[in-house]
Formats: sequence, C-alpha cells, structure tokens
Amino acid sequence: MSGTDAATGAALGVEESLSRRRWVWRQGEERVGLGIAQRLGVPEVVGRLLAARGVGPERAGVFLDPTLRALLPDPSSLCDMDAAAERLARAVRESETVAVFGDYDVDGACSGAVLAGLLRELGCPVLSYVPDRLSEGYGPNAGALRRLAAQGATLVVCVDCGTAAGEALAALRGEADAVVLDHHKAEGDLPEILATVNPNRLDCTSGMGTLCAAGIVFLTAVALVRTLRRDGFFSGRPEPDLMARLDLVALATVCDVMPLTGLNRALVTQGLRIMARRARPGIAALLEVAQVRDRPSAATLGFALGPRINAAGRIDECDLGLKLLLAGDSLEARRLAERLDDVNRQRQAVEASMLAAALDSAEAQFAAGHAVALVAGEAWHPGVVGIVAGRIKERFNRPACAAALAEGMARGSGRSVTGLDLGSAVIAARQAGLLATGGGHAMAAGFSLPADKLDAFHAFLDERLSRAKALPVAADLMVEGSVAVPGCTMDLAQALGRLAPFGNGNEEPTLVLPRVRVARADRVGREGATVRVFLEGEGGGRLKGVMFRAADGPVAAALLARDRLLHMAGHLRAEEWNGSLSLSFIIRDAAPA
Repeated sequence: MSGTDAATGAALGVEESLSRRRWVWRQGEERVGLGIAQRLGVPEVVGRLLAARGVGPERAGVFLDPTLRALLPDPSSLCDMDAAAERLARAVRESETVAVFGDYDVDGACSGAVLAGLLRELGCPVLSYVPDRLSEGYGPNAGALRRLAAQGATLVVCVDCGTAAGEALAALRGEADAVVLDHHKAEGDLPEILATVNPNRLDCTSGMGTLCAAGIVFLTAVALVRTLRRDGFFSGRPEPDLMARLDLVALATVCDVMPLTGLNRALVTQGLRIMARRARPGIAALLEVAQVRDRPSAATLGFALGPRINAAGRIDECDLGLKLLLAGDSLEARRLAERLDDVNRQRQAVEASMLAAALDSAEAQFAAGHAVALVAGEAWHPGVVGIVAGRIKERFNRPACAAALAEGMARGSGRSVTGLDLGSAVIAARQAGLLATGGGHAMAAGFSLPADKLDAFHAFLDERLSRAKALPVAADLMVEGSVAVPGCTMDLAQALGRLAPFGNGNEEPTLVLPRVRVARADRVGREGATVRVFLEGEGGGRLKGVMFRAADGPVAAALLARDRLLHMAGHLRAEEWNGSLSLSFIIRDAAPA
C-alpha cells in the first residue's frame, strides 16, 4: 500500500466523485508512523494509520489493546456519583423496591437492562418503565412517577433521561427518592433531587462527556459494587460479574454514535468479546434473527442490532427492546427478537413512505438558501422522523430536522454534522420560548412546538447554525492509501483490522483502488439493495466487492454498467463466515478514471 504523507491535492485527482465528493488524503507524519511500527512490532501500515489519526507512540499501545485496567476512571470523579452509589447501596441492603425509568432508544434500553439486571441480582425488586413515545413523550412525567411510587418504589432512577425534568421529578417529593444517570446536555438548573450523575452538567470536570448513558450506568454499577464491598455486603456471597454487562454498554455506545476513542474504545472492545459468547439470550436471539453468523463487530451493533431494538420505541411497544435484553429464557428471547424484526420491517416501510417527499422538500430549502433543513408532514409517523432527518443529513451534508404534524403540534427530531452542535441550538430555542420541549446533544436532538411556530424555529436554527451554508454538498471522503488489486491481500486486511472497533472518531481506513474494471456485477439481497461485483485491476488480479444500500444512484449505475474504467474507494476487510475468512472490498464511492 502506497503512503500518502507527502501527497497534496485531491486523492487520485478526484475533485468530484460520482457521489459528488472530493477525495482527500488523510495526512500523517511518516516518521512518526515508522516509529510506532518499530516500537510496537506492528506492520508499517498500522503505524502510519495510527499516526494519521493523531495517535502518538506513547498512546499507540493502549489504542491497539484498550483495556479497562488502563482506561477506567474513578467513578467518584463524576459529580454526585458517591451520593448515587450510597443511595443504591442502601436500597440493596434493605431490599427496597427500585423503579428504573428509561428512554425508548437503544441507549435507554441498554441502560435500563444493565441497572435493572444488576439490582435484581443483588436482591432488589425492580419496576422497569419506558414511556410511550406518542402519549407521554421523552423523559419522566409526573403521572408515571407517581404511579411507580404508588406501586411501592422508594427510589426512582432515571437512565438516559431526567437532567431537564426537574418539574416532573418534583412530583416524587415525600414519596420516593430520585437519582438521574444521564449524559444529555444540561440546561439551566439541575433537578432538586438526591443525585444527578451527568458528565455534561456544567459543573462536572470529569472529562467523561463522550460517554453514553449506559457507560454512566456501568460506572455507577462499579461504584455501587465498590460501596457494598467496603461495607462487607459480599461476605459469604459472590460479587456480580460486571464485565458480563459490557455487551450492553458496547451496543449503546455504538448506536448512540459516541466517539470510539479512549474509554469508549475499551468498553466496546471488551463488550464485543462478551457478545461473541452469545451468553445473553436476548442478544443471541437477535443475532440469529438478523442472520449474523460471524463474530459481532461495531458494524453489527450499528446496522443489525440497533435498528431492530430502536424500531419498537418508534412504532410499537416502547419497552419491547428492554424486555428482550432482560429476557432470561431463550424461547421467550426468540419470540421477542422475531417480533422486533417484524416491527423493524414495518418501520422501514413507514420510512420509505415519508422519505421521497422529505428529500424533495429539503432540497428546495437548501436551494433557497437555508442553512438547516426543517421538513414536516401531516401523515408522518413521529417515531420515524429522526431516521428521515438522518437520511437528509447524509444526502446533503447539512443539519436536518423532521417533524410530524398532528392536532396543531409538531413533534420532531434532528441530526447534525460534525462541528455543528444541534443540541445546544435546540436548547437555546426552547429557552427563547419557541419550543414546548427540546433537548439533545451535539449530533442529535428532539423537540416539540406549536405548528404555527415552525417558521420561527427554522429561522432560529438558520441563524444559530449559519456556518452550515459553507459546507460542501457532500462531505469530503478521507482516503488513507492507494493499493492495486493484486496488493489487496489477507495480510493487509488483517493489519487494517488491528485498528478496530471502527465508528465515530475512529473511522475504518478508506483505501482507493486506481483504474479498475467491473468484470461482473449483480444485485443481491432483500429487494436487491446490495450490489455485488468482481473487480479486475489493470495489472491483473481479481477482487470481490460489495456495495450496501445501493439505490439507483450514479455509483450503483456505474458498477452495473461494467464497462467503465473506475477509481474505487472503500474498505478492505477480512470477513469471517462459518469459521472461514474471505477477502472483500466494501465500496463507498467511485469516480471515472
């Protein structure tokens, strides 16, 4: 594989690919890369890739082998953690009934499953509650909290929600204690409760703001077990295996698009190893239903498991994903997994019915000079608008919001691009009186408002995120090397795989194959959404290639045409199937050669 550190200009001269992207070399200092390779005894390509990611020799070893021993912080560095752990420990010692109030997305389901499962193992009766997206909305509400207290809960723990729910949580005063374990941006005063553990509260200096809620819950579990151990609770009884819960933490971290660096990298790496054992009935059943036969990867979590768990919270029973993750019986887990798979198919159909109109509306808005898209529809399903916003963001490389209109209200979700904080903009709009509800984090947000205020909200977002106007139509594609088809070997693919897990903050290396021809191409998979090809290089050699989510766009058309000389950009992978390895090139883009 040829190096790129001295390269300038567009990669292979591609200023605009078939998907309208500019290909840009990811720069790295060759001397640093060689030093890493020599110091760690790894292939030179691995050293170069680490250097291009800004990983120096002193951190390279931990990056390649991230362990909790090296990276797990003291949970007490989080504000209110000691108070939260002590209150949970008291609940365990006195066998109190604890209510776990969660969110309806993957992070909420995983957070709820980690905490509820641990408390039950420690002897606490647990009430799990997930609000209905349509009738209750996001986060705690006074009615649900009072019902949980009436059922005997003396402690209510909100996971992946609650930071902005001070008014609702006030309903518990005199009825039950409340603890919040959350990661969403704080706005204004914190709830007046026993503890709010959130690395993104303004006074928290822990530096753990990139953890998802399940990561915060895991640290709380560590602090709880430490407190109980100190008090002698485990004298004569086994301690719970906290590591066995990392499969859930990994799933939440990837699906909530947290950066896969530092502690998150260790949590996901260890969690994938746990998941590979398929010991949790719910995860094992969902992997089977999703037809995942090989070892799970971060892509498995993001594209196979996550959408199925999320689907229930969008258009069906909001606690279905949580029930699956807590299932202790394999037959029950299989039933729930099949139900989630069916619901996900329904979600895909609902999404398809909304998407064309949403994309057309967004295109017209950007053409008219808007920095942000804000699309809305009367017949749209409020549980799917976040996915639609994400598709608009991907298509136009701009922040996008989508909302469902009903009974004079607009309820929606938004997605943003790196460097533009949508969550802060939505919170500011709420504080300005434009929204009834609103919150989120940099890359995603949710909101509701009277429909007649949509134009004012749109203008507010345009002004707040005006820098989006300078963004290219499609994000640059960062390329990390050029390799001829004969150079695409299993050894190279396995060397590239040393940098996994891949995701936000640690993207899978993108390589370019210069001047290749498609010798054979066909559509495969459900509804022909995947294009499978065989690529031939000018210097010989043949390589299998695959393009997923290949609609009738220009890249898919070029692949199926077969007679064009193309530059290809994508990922070289050593893929395991039924115990054997095969080499594949996952196509992301193409350009005329």
